[in-house]
Amino acid sequence: MASMSTLPKGGLSLSSLDEQLLQPGTKGLPITEPLRQGAIAVQGWNVLRGDTGLPVAVLKDSALRHNLDWMRDFCARHGALLAPHGKTTMSPQLFGAQLANGAWGMTLATVAQVQTAHRFGVRRVLLANELVARADIQAVLALLHGDPDFSCVALADSAAGVALLAQALEAHPLARPLPLLVELGIAGKRAGCRGMDQALALARTIAATPGLQLAGFEGYEGLLVSSDRDADLAAVDAFLAQLAELVRRADAEGLFGADTILLSAGGSSYFDLVARGLAGIGPTTRPVQAILRSGCYLTCDHGLYRRLIGELNAREGVPEQGGLRAALEVWSVVLSRPEPELAILGMGKRDASYDVELPLALAWHRPGPGMPQALPPDALIVKMNDQHAYLKLPPAHPLAVGDLVGCGISHPCTTFDKWPLLLAVDDGYGVRYAINTAF
Repeated sequence: MASMSTLPKGGLSLSSLDEQLLQPGTKGLPITEPLRQGAIAVQGWNVLRGDTGLPVAVLKDSALRHNLDWMRDFCARHGALLAPHGKTTMSPQLFGAQLANGAWGMTLATVAQVQTAHRFGVRRVLLANELVARADIQAVLALLHGDPDFSCVALADSAAGVALLAQALEAHPLARPLPLLVELGIAGKRAGCRGMDQALALARTIAATPGLQLAGFEGYEGLLVSSDRDADLAAVDAFLAQLAELVRRADAEGLFGADTILLSAGGSSYFDLVARGLAGIGPTTRPVQAILRSGCYLTCDHGLYRRLIGELNAREGVPEQGGLRAALEVWSVVLSRPEPELAILGMGKRDASYDVELPLALAWHRPGPGMPQALPPDALIVKMNDQHAYLKLPPAHPLAVGDLVGCGISHPCTTFDKWPLLLAVDDGYGVRYAINTAF
């Protein structure tokens, strides 16, 4: 029988999720009649026995808990706070676990995501995006007007964007100023001020605008990923030095409006460099708080982030087995073995990410007792259609129709959004509880 153990809730209102009725046709579930979500824990399902629907996305509970603790300890060691990027999972249960494990708040990318987080009880949000659309501004102001305990920090990179916010606040003033982070960008990349002079000029504009408050500066160094890692690391260090210098200059001009200066960067690629680079800014008139925004750390993956975290472990002097662990897998059934070197799996682009790399074939299992066997290194997913994956493998491999194949993922963000519900499993793939997403 599966354990009923669940992740900590972090003060969020999650009971409605356990009470909801899941209907036949819910992706990954084998049900033929409605089932209360909280009852999943006592069904005794096991993925390896073929008890679940297929394909099915699973999260290994032990890896989730390890990664939560690992990141908490990392932040404590480096004196940084964590506002994990919720867009990775958009899972209220995982938000709760992150907040319970010491997260300062949640980072989100869109106002719809902010509204969802607020609905489940998230109290502090960093909106890592410019807030300029009229309806979006009105929605954020409505949350702040209706909930005095809710806090939202947004980004700005232009005087035009600041003017739109000022206009809205003039019509609907808040009891306290709306805090903004000036975003420092990278030439040729995404949003953000192009250069320190532009960023400092915008900081002055915000500080002088009624209803707004300069809370700090922000940037995203994760865009500096290329095939030349040495050049990437040097570019990241230079970018962080610019952010630190902006803080010093703005502080010298008395532009900050709060008791603490916020300085945020740190995606899932180089957050160790960020933690170190933002730690020694030097004397300022008020404390500087570094806020990391890594989201993919929670599940890691078997591809892109596994390699990047391996490099991070080496920089930190952490043994590979002591670093972050891959928690997310997608399991599917062999539908056909039409050629000696080809198996067709019942999963595709609707089920697993393919924007960075195709899924990685990890293991196979003939439904029943026991544990999966590793697939050989030359067993590769070479192509995916909407609902099918092409697995090339040695002709003599015993994989047969009806067998199960477990795949790892490269870039978890674009797998989570394909699953309204994922199943958390123990190390023997017994189903323990459900994880919802709200994309």
